[in-house]
Amino acid sequence: MIRASRVIEALLFASESPLAPADLARADEELDEEGVEAAIAELRAEYDREGRAFTVFEVGGGYQLLTRPEFAPVLERFDSVPTAQRLSGPALETLAILAYRQPVGRAEVEEIRGVGAGGVLKTLQERGLIEVVGRGEGLGRPLLYGTTQFFLEHFGFRSLADLPRSEELPVVLARREPIEDSNEAAGIR
Repeated sequence: MIRASRVIEALLFASESPLAPADLARADEELDEEGVEAAIAELRAEYDREGRAFTVFEVGGGYQLLTRPEFAPVLERFDSVPTAQRLSGPALETLAILAYRQPVGRAEVEEIRGVGAGGVLKTLQERGLIEVVGRGEGLGRPLLYGTTQFFLEHFGFRSLADLPRSEELPVVLARREPIEDSNEAAGIR
């Protein structure tokens, strides 16, 4: 009989995205989520003990077999190793606003950043980092954006709770004030 840790290891090795404990438990009728957690702990201990270049990380609500961070400089030197596309400064700014204030509309993002955000929002959507999560109540019922599961995976977060606390960030992200109507702000009634 194959050990549970080997079954879990094979699944994690073959998967390109994180697998939830419930999904891993379906691999064997003798496995449950508790058994999956025990197998993961066993694998991590084995990889640590043997000094392996990879381990099991908890990412995006599941588990994934990934190279340890200390090997990143070595991997960056090889063209054959896939790398994540880098995001521009404006894209990172917009993504940070969305992550902390979601759901948020384009107008609010533009108010915070002080520049148009339509192109950046489109790019982030095309990369699968954000998605439309609803419509606002305001005039024209504007689209509201939020981050995706892929966002969590891309940045290595288990959940949004892993983001740094907003109190530790610049004030513009920490405040949650409604945008004033532009006519009202200009003194027009």
